This record gives sequence, structure tokens and C-alpha cells, in this order.
Amino acid sequence: MKKAKGSLLLAIILILATFVSACSGKGEKSAGEKSSANVPQELRVLESVEIPSMDSIMATDATSFTALNNVNEGLYGLDQDNNIVPAVADGDPEVSKDGKQFTVKLKKGLVWANGDPVTAADFVYAWQRAIDPKNASTYGPYMMNGKITGAQEITDAASAKKPYDLNTLGAKAEDDTTLVVNTDAVMTADFFKGLMAFGSFLPQNQKFVEEKGDKYASNANNLLSNGPFKMKAWNGSSSTEWVMVKNDKYRDAKKVHLNKITVNVSKDSQGSVNAFESGEADITNKLSSDIVPQYKDDKRLVNWLDPRLTWLKFNEDNKILANENIRRALATAFNKDDLASEVLNNGSVAANYAVPKDFVKDSDGKDFRAANGDLLTYNAKKAKEYWKKGLQELGMTKVSLGLLGSDTDASKKVDQYLKDQLEKNLEGLTINITNIPFAARIDRETKQQYDIVDTGWAPDYLDPITYSDLFTTDSSNNQMSYSNKEYDALIKQAESTTDSKEKWTALQKAEKILLEDDAALAPVYQQAYNLLVSDKVKGFTHHSVGTEYSYKYIEMTE
Repeated sequence: MKKAKGSLLLAIILILATFVSACSGKGEKSAGEKSSANVPQELRVLESVEIPSMDSIMATDATSFTALNNVNEGLYGLDQDNNIVPAVADGDPEVSKDGKQFTVKLKKGLVWANGDPVTAADFVYAWQRAIDPKNASTYGPYMMNGKITGAQEITDAASAKKPYDLNTLGAKAEDDTTLVVNTDAVMTADFFKGLMAFGSFLPQNQKFVEEKGDKYASNANNLLSNGPFKMKAWNGSSSTEWVMVKNDKYRDAKKVHLNKITVNVSKDSQGSVNAFESGEADITNKLSSDIVPQYKDDKRLVNWLDPRLTWLKFNEDNKILANENIRRALATAFNKDDLASEVLNNGSVAANYAVPKDFVKDSDGKDFRAANGDLLTYNAKKAKEYWKKGLQELGMTKVSLGLLGSDTDASKKVDQYLKDQLEKNLEGLTINITNIPFAARIDRETKQQYDIVDTGWAPDYLDPITYSDLFTTDSSNNQMSYSNKEYDALIKQAESTTDSKEKWTALQKAEKILLEDDAALAPVYQQAYNLLVSDKVKGFTHHSVGTEYSYKYIEMTE
């Protein structure tokens, strides 16, 4: 029997919620096991990278969205069990019969940290800022085009250097507590709520933003919160420490235990462990492969296989990488299994796909990956053949390419392994590694200032298209000049159908084109996360969609 799209999404949500909840529980203590009386409610956390942006329309990475989602709150959010629940919204949306209009009532009496009311107009303003081409948001067009009515038209008009009207965006404030959203795509209530839970749809206070002007979101003094915490100290994207404090004006402040969260950037995994063991940190950043085995049987180790994928993107503006045989050689010339088991050694697995395994399942429990299995696998012998053919087509015997990566220990180890493998298996190739701070790497990737970039993707919502639509010709997240008309058509088909089976079939065909036919990028591994959580921390919560951690559920115990 054909299942309705809503049933499929509900099944997906329940399956992932069960998975994440089970993993989260490993770092938690049951209620009453330890007392929190007279214990300072202060949490100390380690992060691997700095926050690139605290402007929700400009953020593109997990670190930024984690911070944003702890100091701000949108229409919907994720609870401790990863269920999508109302936040600013007062219940579920009212959905039109055609599934293209959503009326959301906001809770009454909500205020920003400065006492201003949170209104429907705050959402309209933020979304218009996000889609306005003048602001050069990456995620605004990505999250709205083809989804929110009018977004694509605004983007297209700007591209053609024609006038556009932000008021044509399909988001209207009927009154202070009524937001009406019109969509191009047919959506179920569950899909809509999942979309709205993402950080790009957070509200912004127009008066505050415009008063701050260019200084908005540049540091803690130029931020305004409506969430459980507010930023107390943060000096900008180069800051290696930031402090969040409880927002007493938050709607659910009585249920927020923590008074203060101090986050420090530590790019040295052993240094992070030393800080944790000496009592200077309560939660570490992700542990490096050489440290994970030391804590194999330690109850403080929390681990899970995340849907985040790491891959190499090829900039096709480079004539060498525009050659399909060169890309195919690069994508198949390194041993992913050895990388996962020997270099990472933390539970991560080799990825031969562009949509992760164990991420979404249909109503019968069948994984999205089942249809395509592995694509673009390691094969050094074939890689040499592709390489030789590609060099002949280019009229070259030697090639030098840059590999751009982040400056964390893990990234450096992976990039060095890739360099060694590629140079070993592809005669005449020289790889020049550049490891730079995360925010700088994101900036260069966005501007397409690279040959090959070691990057990746974590899902924004519970649907395989959150990966697939990255690579359409007009996607703001493409950032590698890849273009295939058949691929674009399949994504458009997937976005417009209400038949879940048809949608998955289209997305699976698109994945084969991306990897099997075009070798447009090289999947590397699916990440497993391992970190240490103090037994004093009760209620540690991580998410696999949209944002990594929620601190509002944490309580410190003795």
C-alpha cells in the first residue's frame, strides 16, 4: 500500500529520535541519582573551531548553528529525545488542503532579552534579510528557493540585474501572533515543522538589527537573544572563548538549570583530554583517533555514528578538475577503509555515497541506501587508468593541485593521508596542503578559492534531499561549478511530487549521476563522534539534524 508522505516523515522522525535518544543516554544520569542542590550551575565546554558567524542569515556551519540555537529560538525545535516540538509557535501549523499554506500562531507574551515582544514580523524580517541578494546569504536562497513562495523569483531577478520586491516573499505577519507562510513545494505539517526548526529560519528584531547596522552580530554586545541563553562574551569570529548566560526573559526559563556556559576552543585533542581529566572542562570536543581507544570502556565516553559526511569537492573552474577522468581518478585512488579504521579509528566508516546510511528509512524500515549501495569505491588499478587517460586528454604529464582543509588535528591527519595515497597511486601528481582556521576555510570554499577542498555536510532536516539539492546548478551550496541538466530535473521532480516512492527513486537516480556518471565529488567517510562527558553532567543532549548540542536540558550535579 502506498503510504502518505506525512506517514513516511513521521516514521523517519521516530526512527532517528530513537537512535539519537539511545546514544544520548550514554552520557546521562537518571533523575535522582545525584543531587544538584548547592552545585554551581556552570558548564565548561570545549570546541574544536571558532564560531564563524552569529548572524543566523549568514551562518553555514554546525558550530555557528549550535551557538545560535542555544541563544535563539524559532517556530519549532528539537526536544531532548529529538522530537520536533513547538518553540515560539503555539502548537502545530494550520495547513491548507493543497499543502502550500501554513498558518502558525505564536505563543503570547514572548519577549527578547531586551524586553521587546517577539512577533510574527520578526520572522518575516529575518527571512527577507536572508533572501535579499544584497546580503549574500548562502543558506537563505538554499533553504528557501523552491520551498518558500517568491524566493526563487527574488534570486532570479537579482541575477538578471532586475528590480525585486522582498515583500513578494511568501511570509506575512497577519498580526503580532499570526504568521502565514506560502510555499512552492507541497509539504506535510511534519516536513514544514522540520524545515522551520533549522537555524536559517530564526527570528530577528528589526529595530535592534538596524540600530546596530554593520556591527550587528559582530560580537556579544551586538547580539539579541530570545532563547534559553544569551551571549555574554564573544569577540567575533576569531574568538577562542565565548560565554553564554541564562536568559531570565526566556519563555521557559524556570526549566533551564544552567546559569553560565563557558566554551573554549581547543584544537589539540590531548590537551582537551588533559583539561577534562584535571576538572577544567565538563564536555570535550570530538576526540582524535589515538585517544578514543583509551576510553573504550569508560562510561564517560559518548559516541555515535552521525549522518555527517566528509567529502572532497572538486572546483570545476580549474581546467584540470573539469576533466571527468581526472576527477574519477582522484575519487578512487585512496583507501577509504584504511582511512576509517587506521587513521580515524573512532567508529567512522568509509563512505561510497552522497546520502549517508542509517539516516532515513521508509515506512517499511528500508534504508535510503539500499537501492544504490556503494558508488565510486576505492580501486587503485582503475584509478591509474583514469588518471593516464585524463592526462592524455589534457596534454599533460604532471599536475599540481592544492588541497584545502581545516587546521584541527583530525583534519590535518586526514589531509596528509589523502596526499600520501593520491601521490602514491597517481604518477605525476603533487598535492599541496593548506590547513587554515575553520572560518577562513568556509570563506574560501564559499568564494570557490580552492582546487580541492576537504569539507562535508550534516543534514538540515530529516529528508535525503537535504543532501541531494546541494549540487543543483543554481544551488548556493554547490560552490564547485558542477552542472548537469538531468540531475537538476530529477531534484525538481523530487521537490514537486507528493508520492514518497517517486521522490526517493528520483533522488537515488540523481545520486548515481552525481557519483557514478560524473564523479563530481569524492565521498571520504561518514563520521562517528566520540567525546567525554563528565558524570556531573545530567541531561547531555546531542542532535544529528540542524544543530549539534542543546544545553537547555543540562543540569550539573555533585
